[in-house]
Amino acid sequence: MPPTNGAIGKLDYHPGRPLLQDDDNGEHNSGRPSHGTSYAGSFFEQVAEGIVDRDRRRMRQELIRYLSFAYAIVACLCGGSITAYSLYGHLFQSRLHYSQLRVNGISIAAELGLYLPVPIFGYLCDRFGPGRPSLLAGLLFGFGYLVAAFVYRGGPPPDAGGQGWPFGVMVLAFAAVGMGTSCMYISAVTTCAKNFGRGKHKGFALAVPIACFGLSGMWQSQVGSRILYERRPDGTRGDVDVYRFFLFLGVLLLAVGIVGAFALRIVDEEEMIDEAMEELEQSGLLEDSDFFQRGYGTMNERRHSSEAEADFLRREAEERKARAQEDARKKTWLLNEETRLFLSDHTMWWLAAGFFLVTGPGEAFINNLGTIIGTLYPPATSSTQIPTSAATHVSVVAITSTIARILTGTLSDLLAPATTLHQHRQGPNSLASSLASLPAAPAATRFTVSRLPFLLLFSLLLSLGQVLLASGLVQQHGERFWIVSALVGAGYGAVFSLVPILISVIWGVENFGTNWGIVAMVPALGATVWGVVYSAVYQWAAERGAGRGGDGALEGVTMVEDVLCYGKDCYAPTFWAMAVCVWIAC
Repeated sequence: MPPTNGAIGKLDYHPGRPLLQDDDNGEHNSGRPSHGTSYAGSFFEQVAEGIVDRDRRRMRQELIRYLSFAYAIVACLCGGSITAYSLYGHLFQSRLHYSQLRVNGISIAAELGLYLPVPIFGYLCDRFGPGRPSLLAGLLFGFGYLVAAFVYRGGPPPDAGGQGWPFGVMVLAFAAVGMGTSCMYISAVTTCAKNFGRGKHKGFALAVPIACFGLSGMWQSQVGSRILYERRPDGTRGDVDVYRFFLFLGVLLLAVGIVGAFALRIVDEEEMIDEAMEELEQSGLLEDSDFFQRGYGTMNERRHSSEAEADFLRREAEERKARAQEDARKKTWLLNEETRLFLSDHTMWWLAAGFFLVTGPGEAFINNLGTIIGTLYPPATSSTQIPTSAATHVSVVAITSTIARILTGTLSDLLAPATTLHQHRQGPNSLASSLASLPAAPAATRFTVSRLPFLLLFSLLLSLGQVLLASGLVQQHGERFWIVSALVGAGYGAVFSLVPILISVIWGVENFGTNWGIVAMVPALGATVWGVVYSAVYQWAAERGAGRGGDGALEGVTMVEDVLCYGKDCYAPTFWAMAVCVWIAC
């Protein structure tokens, strides 16, 4: 019972009771203790709720980051289907009566679609995020493979004595497949680069999806050769059923692209853009920038003044809209400036030139695996008597390429010397340049190896495989062909892993999609040049009767077999020239 003399009894204090709540007698209780306690409780509750919200938001961001990384791996595991071209390329010759030049023309169309639009797809990733390019990739894959399936089922084209679809339709289909490959690859890799590019394991985070891209050709070729195959009259397993294989790839990749539109997300992009703007502001490179002096500076002042007078001049919705417009304008300007700095750096052009000289020969070897194996033995030799197959060596190339990509990505993270990130943003008047002129403090020494020696070493391994093939070591010895495939696969994979890592380290990840897309264009030219050279040498040797015992013809050879070639002369001149090309790059 409360005291009657006006004093405060111990039972008058009720922790957690709302202010001015009626007591048991119906009177308002507004004593200072409960009032103050309510204020303090409310304050600490807000602090606790803020901490919980912050932790929950951070956990959600990390979950999105790693789920996006996982799906990027899935997308790359499916998106490299074009690397299985050797599995069915030779069937275009025997079933559709295409010449070697036409078979290579299809692969060249795919290569051009794969590499030439990469800057456009990278631009889309940088400006709009990776979701839209992933959806576009699924649509391109679905269209390309479904059209190719029906063209193959239709048989030889009219100009080859058949009544099937024109040759140009197959070229169009594979150009779409190439663009779908490029779009899915760049959306997955850009997601990983931007989500993990500022951490210390950036090499590994990029190497894993790039390695999985090489693995996709391996498992898909095994599905084609071991599940989706034709049966011979005696019931044994024959060649891949190209029609069903194309249908499988079209449906699978369409689904992967659609899911990727929602699963591939970039975390903390606004923070990354703000950090890059601060670095450019401190670099001294923006002293002559009209946008930075007038546009960006004025907007900052307006933002600060608006924040001070927000309660009187603007509603919250208007502030949010203005801030979003400012961020969008700032992001667009920053990415355009990053592109300008990248293109004006002469070291980028040297890197692109070396990439062109190394990747072109590698692409040509992978695309023509099936026809190269066909030249090792006389055309009359049964496929059961040949101790190897195109599917086996697609897998060998994929496995060695994957191992090399993961190995170089991981070792380069562990052994590369500490570098100053974003050196392209350090002007002569920047703080970083001023500090660099001071005497360096003694640091603990550790064993370091730059990424460039890795790049040179694996390029030479690629050329070694080409030399072994050109020397005739594997002619009529198909069991040795794995040595060539392993060396070329390891060199090709390592180069494709190290070059994007170098670009992300030297030129940053804010504009990675566009920067890597520009450099990734050059393999299209290399693959085109060496594909044409290989086809011309192959056709010349076939017409000359290479390896036919000098009589110029084989008894019982049909018109289909007239486009086939056998002997070392079918490929040796091409691969000697390829090896020299790689040596020039080194």
